[in-house]
Amino acid sequence: MGTMGKRNHKKIKGKQHHFKQFNLEDRIRIEIKYREGCSFRAIAKYLGNGRSASSVIREIAGRPRRGNGKYTAYFHHQKVLDRRFGKKTTRLKNDLIRDYAVEKLKLGWSPEQISLRLPIEHKGQNISYEAVYQYVYAQVKRGDNGNVKKGCEDLRPYLARRHQRRQKKGFRQSKRAERDFRLPSIENRPAIVKIRKEVGHFEDDTISSRQSLVRIKSINERSTGVVFLGKMNSGASEESTRVVCEKLKVLPSELVKTLTRDRGTENMGWENIEKQLNLKVYFAHAYSSYERGSNENLNGLVRRYFPKKTDFAKVTDEQIQKVEYLLNTRPRKRFGGRTPLEVLFKKTGVAITY
Repeated sequence: MGTMGKRNHKKIKGKQHHFKQFNLEDRIRIEIKYREGCSFRAIAKYLGNGRSASSVIREIAGRPRRGNGKYTAYFHHQKVLDRRFGKKTTRLKNDLIRDYAVEKLKLGWSPEQISLRLPIEHKGQNISYEAVYQYVYAQVKRGDNGNVKKGCEDLRPYLARRHQRRQKKGFRQSKRAERDFRLPSIENRPAIVKIRKEVGHFEDDTISSRQSLVRIKSINERSTGVVFLGKMNSGASEESTRVVCEKLKVLPSELVKTLTRDRGTENMGWENIEKQLNLKVYFAHAYSSYERGSNENLNGLVRRYFPKKTDFAKVTDEQIQKVEYLLNTRPRKRFGGRTPLEVLFKKTGVAITY
Protein backbone atom coordinates (compact mmCIF):
# COMPACT_ATOMS: atom_id res chain seq x y z
CA MET A 1 0.00 0.00 0.00
CA GLY A 2 1.44 3.34 -1.03
CA THR A 3 1.97 6.28 1.23
CA MET A 4 0.34 8.84 -1.06
CA GLY A 5 -3.07 8.54 0.57
CA LYS A 6 -1.77 8.59 4.09
CA ARG A 7 -1.76 11.67 6.22
CA ASN A 8 1.12 12.28 8.52
CA HIS A 9 -0.26 13.22 11.89
CA LYS A 10 2.49 15.14 13.61
CA LYS A 11 2.04 15.58 17.30
CA ILE A 12 2.68 19.19 18.09
CA LYS A 13 3.55 20.09 21.62
CA GLY A 14 1.28 22.96 22.55
CA LYS A 15 1.79 25.71 25.07
CA GLN A 16 0.70 25.08 28.60
CA HIS A 17 -1.92 27.50 29.76
CA HIS A 18 -2.37 28.36 33.41
CA PHE A 19 -5.85 29.58 34.19
CA LYS A 20 -6.59 31.84 37.13
CA GLN A 21 -10.17 32.46 38.14
CA PHE A 22 -11.49 36.00 38.39
CA ASN A 23 -11.88 37.36 41.90
CA LEU A 24 -14.21 40.13 43.07
CA GLU A 25 -11.68 42.88 42.38
CA ASP A 26 -11.21 41.60 38.82
CA ARG A 27 -14.96 41.60 38.26
CA ILE A 28 -15.33 45.17 39.56
CA ARG A 29 -12.64 46.29 37.13
CA ILE A 30 -14.35 44.43 34.29
CA GLU A 31 -17.66 46.13 35.11
CA ILE A 32 -16.05 49.58 35.16
CA LYS A 33 -14.33 49.15 31.80
CA TYR A 34 -17.35 47.40 30.26
CA ARG A 35 -19.55 50.35 31.20
CA GLU A 36 -17.00 52.70 29.68
CA GLY A 37 -17.37 50.86 26.38
CA CYS A 38 -13.91 49.27 26.26
CA SER A 39 -13.35 46.29 23.99
CA PHE A 40 -12.83 42.81 25.41
CA ARG A 41 -9.20 42.93 24.34
CA ALA A 42 -8.68 46.29 26.08
CA ILE A 43 -10.30 44.98 29.28
CA ALA A 44 -8.04 41.92 29.26
CA LYS A 45 -4.97 44.13 28.84
CA TYR A 46 -6.17 46.37 31.69
CA LEU A 47 -6.51 43.35 34.01
CA GLY A 48 -2.97 42.19 33.23
CA ASN A 49 -1.56 38.83 34.43
CA GLY A 50 -1.78 37.46 30.90
CA ARG A 51 -5.57 37.59 30.77
CA SER A 52 -7.00 36.84 27.36
CA ALA A 53 -9.89 38.56 25.62
CA SER A 54 -11.67 35.20 25.38
CA SER A 55 -11.68 34.81 29.17
CA VAL A 56 -13.34 38.23 29.48
CA ILE A 57 -15.89 37.25 26.83
CA ARG A 58 -16.73 34.09 28.79
CA GLU A 59 -17.02 36.09 32.01
CA ILE A 60 -19.42 38.62 30.49
CA ALA A 61 -21.12 35.78 28.60
CA GLY A 62 -20.66 37.61 25.29
CA ARG A 63 -23.22 40.29 26.06
CA PRO A 64 -22.93 42.79 23.18
CA ARG A 65 -24.92 45.61 24.79
CA ARG A 66 -23.36 48.15 27.15
CA GLY A 67 -24.69 50.05 30.10
CA ASN A 68 -25.92 49.59 33.64
CA GLY A 69 -27.32 46.21 34.53
CA LYS A 70 -25.73 44.38 31.61
CA TYR A 71 -22.91 43.02 33.77
CA THR A 72 -22.88 43.46 37.55
CA ALA A 73 -19.72 42.40 39.36
CA TYR A 74 -21.25 41.68 42.79
CA PHE A 75 -24.23 39.77 41.41
CA HIS A 76 -22.05 37.62 39.15
CA HIS A 77 -19.50 37.01 41.93
CA GLN A 78 -22.27 35.81 44.23
CA LYS A 79 -23.45 33.31 41.62
CA VAL A 80 -19.91 31.94 41.32
CA LEU A 81 -19.62 31.59 45.10
CA ASP A 82 -22.99 29.88 45.28
CA ARG A 83 -21.82 27.34 42.74
CA ARG A 84 -18.53 26.85 44.56
CA PHE A 85 -19.82 26.57 48.11
CA GLY A 86 -23.46 25.71 47.65
CA LYS A 87 -22.90 21.98 47.90
CA LYS A 88 -21.93 21.14 51.46
CA THR A 89 -21.04 17.79 52.92
CA THR A 90 -22.09 16.62 56.39
CA ARG A 91 -19.18 14.19 56.50
CA LEU A 92 -15.41 14.42 56.33
CA LYS A 93 -13.21 11.87 54.59
CA ASN A 94 -13.24 9.33 57.40
CA ASP A 95 -13.93 8.88 61.10
CA LEU A 96 -10.33 9.61 62.09
CA ILE A 97 -10.36 13.02 60.40
CA ARG A 98 -13.82 13.84 61.71
CA ASP A 99 -12.94 12.97 65.31
CA TYR A 100 -9.63 14.82 65.02
CA ALA A 101 -11.30 17.96 63.62
CA VAL A 102 -14.02 18.01 66.29
CA GLU A 103 -11.51 17.41 69.09
CA LYS A 104 -9.22 20.23 67.96
CA LEU A 105 -12.09 22.65 67.32
CA LYS A 106 -13.15 22.17 70.94
CA LEU A 107 -9.58 22.96 72.01
CA GLY A 108 -9.85 26.31 70.25
CA TRP A 109 -7.95 25.41 67.08
CA SER A 110 -8.93 27.09 63.82
CA PRO A 111 -9.82 25.01 60.72
CA GLU A 112 -6.56 26.20 59.16
CA GLN A 113 -4.53 24.95 62.13
CA ILE A 114 -6.34 21.63 61.91
CA SER A 115 -5.51 21.38 58.22
CA LEU A 116 -1.83 22.12 58.86
CA ARG A 117 -1.37 19.79 61.83
CA LEU A 118 -3.35 16.73 60.71
CA PRO A 119 -0.74 15.29 58.27
CA ILE A 120 1.99 15.83 60.89
CA GLU A 121 0.21 13.80 63.57
CA HIS A 122 -1.39 11.31 61.14
CA LYS A 123 0.76 10.60 58.11
CA GLY A 124 -1.17 10.10 54.89
CA GLN A 125 -4.23 11.97 56.18
CA ASN A 126 -5.13 15.45 54.97
CA ILE A 127 -8.07 17.81 54.80
CA SER A 128 -8.51 21.38 53.63
CA TYR A 129 -9.62 24.06 56.07
CA GLU A 130 -12.52 24.84 53.72
CA ALA A 131 -13.79 21.29 54.16
CA VAL A 132 -13.73 21.77 57.94
CA TYR A 133 -15.73 24.99 57.65
CA GLN A 134 -18.26 23.29 55.39
CA TYR A 135 -18.57 20.40 57.83
CA VAL A 136 -19.26 22.82 60.71
CA TYR A 137 -21.98 24.75 58.88
CA ALA A 138 -23.56 21.69 57.32
CA GLN A 139 -24.76 20.66 60.77
CA VAL A 140 -27.47 23.35 60.88
CA LYS A 141 -30.67 23.98 58.94
CA ARG A 142 -32.01 26.90 56.90
CA GLY A 143 -28.94 28.11 55.10
CA ASP A 144 -26.52 27.69 58.01
CA ASN A 145 -28.60 29.96 60.20
CA GLY A 146 -31.10 27.72 61.96
CA ASN A 147 -31.47 24.84 64.34
CA VAL A 148 -29.03 21.95 64.50
CA LYS A 149 -29.98 18.99 62.34
CA LYS A 150 -31.11 15.81 64.03
CA GLY A 151 -28.16 13.71 65.15
CA CYS A 152 -25.67 16.54 64.52
CA GLU A 153 -23.66 18.79 66.81
CA ASP A 154 -23.44 22.57 66.67
CA LEU A 155 -19.73 23.35 66.32
CA ARG A 156 -20.10 27.04 65.47
CA PRO A 157 -19.40 28.23 69.05
CA TYR A 158 -15.89 26.77 68.75
CA LEU A 159 -14.97 28.96 65.77
CA ALA A 160 -13.04 32.15 66.53
CA ARG A 161 -15.77 34.51 65.31
CA ARG A 162 -18.73 32.26 66.10
CA HIS A 163 -20.68 33.38 63.04
CA GLN A 164 -24.16 31.90 62.94
CA ARG A 165 -24.06 32.03 59.15
CA ARG A 166 -21.20 31.27 56.78
CA GLN A 167 -19.88 34.46 55.24
CA LYS A 168 -18.55 33.75 51.82
CA LYS A 169 -15.07 35.13 51.23
CA GLY A 170 -14.88 38.18 49.04
CA PHE A 171 -18.59 39.03 48.98
CA ARG A 172 -21.00 41.15 50.99
CA GLN A 173 -24.04 43.12 50.06
CA SER A 174 -22.94 46.15 48.09
CA LYS A 175 -23.96 49.63 49.16
CA ARG A 176 -24.64 52.62 46.98
CA ALA A 177 -21.45 54.39 48.03
CA GLU A 178 -19.34 51.33 47.24
CA ARG A 179 -20.82 51.15 43.78
CA ASP A 180 -19.97 54.77 42.94
CA PHE A 181 -17.25 54.51 40.33
CA ARG A 182 -16.85 58.29 40.25
CA LEU A 183 -14.87 58.24 43.50
CA PRO A 184 -11.13 58.90 43.03
CA SER A 185 -9.52 55.46 43.17
CA ILE A 186 -6.43 54.38 45.07
CA GLU A 187 -5.17 53.15 41.70
CA ASN A 188 -4.51 56.77 40.77
CA ARG A 189 -2.75 57.62 44.03
CA PRO A 190 0.92 58.66 43.59
CA ALA A 191 3.32 55.71 43.94
CA ILE A 192 5.40 57.56 46.54
CA VAL A 193 2.58 57.16 49.08
CA LYS A 194 3.05 53.39 49.18
CA ILE A 195 6.74 53.43 50.12
CA ARG A 196 6.23 55.55 53.27
CA LYS A 197 9.23 57.82 52.69
CA GLU A 198 7.45 61.16 52.40
CA VAL A 199 5.56 62.79 55.27
CA GLY A 200 2.05 64.04 54.55
CA HIS A 201 0.06 60.99 53.47
CA PHE A 202 -2.80 59.98 55.74
CA GLU A 203 -5.40 57.22 56.17
CA ASP A 204 -8.63 57.47 58.14
CA ASP A 205 -11.53 55.34 59.33
CA THR A 206 -14.54 55.46 61.64
CA ILE A 207 -14.81 53.34 64.79
CA SER A 208 -18.47 52.84 65.67
CA SER A 209 -20.40 51.50 68.63
CA ARG A 210 -23.80 49.86 68.78
CA GLN A 211 -24.48 51.62 72.06
CA SER A 212 -24.91 55.07 70.49
CA LEU A 213 -24.62 57.10 67.29
CA VAL A 214 -21.39 58.72 68.51
CA ARG A 215 -18.25 57.50 66.75
CA ILE A 216 -14.48 57.96 66.90
CA LYS A 217 -12.57 59.11 63.84
CA SER A 218 -9.08 57.60 63.59
CA ILE A 219 -6.39 59.17 61.39
CA ASN A 220 -2.79 58.08 60.91
CA GLU A 221 0.17 59.41 58.96
CA ARG A 222 1.83 56.63 56.98
CA SER A 223 5.49 57.67 57.23
CA THR A 224 5.77 58.72 60.89
CA GLY A 225 2.90 56.72 62.41
CA VAL A 226 1.48 59.83 64.08
CA VAL A 227 -2.12 59.34 65.22
CA PHE A 228 -5.08 61.70 65.51
CA LEU A 229 -8.35 60.74 67.22
CA GLY A 230 -11.55 62.76 67.41
CA LYS A 231 -15.18 62.31 68.41
CA MET A 232 -17.91 62.35 65.76
CA ASN A 233 -21.35 63.20 67.15
CA SER A 234 -23.01 61.06 64.48
CA GLY A 235 -22.21 59.02 61.39
CA ALA A 236 -23.02 61.91 59.05
CA SER A 237 -20.48 62.84 56.41
CA GLU A 238 -20.47 66.42 57.75
CA GLU A 239 -19.24 65.16 61.11
CA SER A 240 -16.53 63.06 59.49
CA THR A 241 -15.38 66.05 57.44
CA ARG A 242 -15.40 68.33 60.49
CA VAL A 243 -13.18 66.06 62.59
CA VAL A 244 -10.69 65.34 59.80
CA CYS A 245 -10.27 69.03 59.01
CA GLU A 246 -9.96 70.05 62.67
CA LYS A 247 -7.30 67.44 63.33
CA LEU A 248 -5.16 67.91 60.24
CA LYS A 249 -5.22 71.71 60.39
CA VAL A 250 -2.81 71.57 63.36
CA LEU A 251 -0.09 70.62 60.85
CA PRO A 252 1.56 72.94 58.32
CA SER A 253 -0.29 72.77 55.00
CA GLU A 254 2.81 71.42 53.21
CA LEU A 255 2.64 68.33 55.43
CA VAL A 256 -0.93 67.47 54.40
CA LYS A 257 -0.88 65.96 50.90
CA THR A 258 -3.18 62.92 50.51
CA LEU A 259 -5.87 61.05 52.43
CA THR A 260 -6.86 57.44 51.73
CA ARG A 261 -10.19 56.17 53.07
CA ASP A 262 -12.81 53.47 52.59
CA ARG A 263 -16.11 53.80 50.77
CA GLY A 264 -18.35 54.21 53.79
CA THR A 265 -21.22 56.69 53.49
CA GLU A 266 -19.68 58.89 56.20
CA ASN A 267 -16.72 59.51 53.88
CA MET A 268 -18.70 60.98 51.00
CA GLY A 269 -17.86 64.58 51.99
CA TRP A 270 -14.39 64.13 50.51
CA GLU A 271 -14.71 67.09 48.14
CA ASN A 272 -15.13 69.49 51.09
CA ILE A 273 -12.01 68.02 52.69
CA GLU A 274 -10.05 68.59 49.51
CA LYS A 275 -11.16 72.24 49.41
CA GLN A 276 -10.49 72.97 53.09
CA LEU A 277 -7.13 71.21 53.37
CA ASN A 278 -5.91 71.49 49.78
CA LEU A 279 -5.08 67.78 49.64
CA LYS A 280 -6.12 64.89 47.38
CA VAL A 281 -8.48 62.16 48.62
CA TYR A 282 -8.35 58.58 47.32
CA PHE A 283 -10.65 55.64 48.02
CA ALA A 284 -9.54 52.06 48.58
CA HIS A 285 -11.36 49.29 46.72
CA ALA A 286 -14.51 47.94 48.36
CA TYR A 287 -13.76 45.37 51.10
CA SER A 288 -10.00 45.81 50.71
CA SER A 289 -9.01 46.91 54.20
CA TYR A 290 -5.47 45.69 53.56
CA GLU A 291 -5.02 48.75 51.34
CA ARG A 292 -5.27 50.81 54.55
CA GLY A 293 -3.42 48.33 56.73
CA SER A 294 -1.84 50.89 59.05
CA ASN A 295 -5.22 52.36 59.88
CA GLU A 296 -6.77 48.96 60.51
CA ASN A 297 -3.93 48.24 62.93
CA LEU A 298 -4.55 51.59 64.62
CA ASN A 299 -8.21 50.75 65.12
CA GLY A 300 -7.19 47.53 66.88
CA LEU A 301 -4.96 49.52 69.24
CA VAL A 302 -7.76 52.00 69.98
CA ARG A 303 -10.06 49.08 70.83
CA ARG A 304 -7.68 48.10 73.64
CA TYR A 305 -8.72 51.29 75.41
CA PHE A 306 -12.30 51.40 74.15
CA PRO A 307 -13.41 47.77 73.69
CA LYS A 308 -16.55 46.78 71.83
CA LYS A 309 -19.82 47.74 73.53
CA THR A 310 -18.22 50.96 74.78
CA ASP A 311 -20.71 53.80 74.61
CA PHE A 312 -18.69 56.53 72.92
CA ALA A 313 -21.27 59.10 74.01
CA LYS A 314 -19.95 58.60 77.56
CA VAL A 315 -16.30 58.92 76.52
CA THR A 316 -14.97 62.45 77.03
CA ASP A 317 -12.76 64.39 74.64
CA GLU A 318 -10.07 64.36 77.34
CA GLN A 319 -10.13 60.55 77.44
CA ILE A 320 -9.81 60.35 73.66
CA GLN A 321 -6.93 62.83 73.68
CA LYS A 322 -5.18 60.78 76.38
CA VAL A 323 -5.37 57.66 74.19
CA GLU A 324 -4.04 59.67 71.25
CA TYR A 325 -1.11 60.81 73.42
CA LEU A 326 -0.37 57.25 74.61
CA LEU A 327 -0.31 55.95 71.03
CA ASN A 328 1.90 58.80 69.82
CA THR A 329 4.42 58.26 72.63
CA ARG A 330 4.57 54.48 72.23
CA PRO A 331 8.00 53.14 71.06
CA ARG A 332 7.76 51.62 67.61
CA LYS A 333 9.87 48.70 66.42
CA ARG A 334 10.04 49.96 62.84
CA PHE A 335 11.55 53.22 64.13
CA GLY A 336 14.18 51.50 66.27
CA GLY A 337 12.35 52.31 69.51
CA ARG A 338 11.58 55.95 68.68
CA THR A 339 8.03 57.24 69.08
CA PRO A 340 5.86 58.67 66.28
CA LEU A 341 6.17 62.18 67.75
CA GLU A 342 9.97 61.88 67.81
CA VAL A 343 10.04 60.65 64.21
CA LEU A 344 7.77 63.51 63.09
CA PHE A 345 10.03 66.07 64.77
CA LYS A 346 13.19 64.51 63.33
CA LYS A 347 11.80 64.47 59.77
CA THR A 348 10.00 67.81 59.72
CA GLY A 349 10.94 69.87 62.77
CA VAL A 350 7.25 69.97 63.75
CA ALA A 351 6.45 69.24 67.38
CA ILE A 352 2.99 68.25 68.63
CA THR A 353 2.45 69.01 72.32
CA TYR A 354 -0.29 67.91 74.70
